[in-house]
Amino acid sequence: MSERPHMTLSGIVLDAPDAQALAGFYHRLLGWSVVQDEPGWVKLGAPNGGPGLSFQSDPAYVPPVWPAGPGDPQMKVHLDIQVEDLAAAGAHAEKAGARQADFQPQDDVRVYLDPDGHPFCLFL
Repeated sequence: MSERPHMTLSGIVLDAPDAQALAGFYHRLLGWSVVQDEPGWVKLGAPNGGPGLSFQSDPAYVPPVWPAGPGDPQMKVHLDIQVEDLAAAGAHAEKAGARQADFQPQDDVRVYLDPDGHPFCLFL
């Protein structure tokens, strides 16, 4: 077996109809800094290092359905964001532009949808 080459996860990428607009939402939500901003591509950097969060424009983007049923566009990935106060974090998320999903599968987790329909979870 060959030795595994060094690999580092540098970020997570979300598709969007407008990368700059969705990056603006996550900048408001998380407070992360813009570290790269090019046409069709934006990367936010985590304040303590680690993987960033990037956005790429995709004119054919179709938002996922939460929860998805047969034939619906499926969620491919979601973000888990740990918080200390669900109510305060939820109010902040809504002020930033998110909306709470109708379906909530757990009492200690709140599922929100970003402006482009990507689900993300706030949890204690």
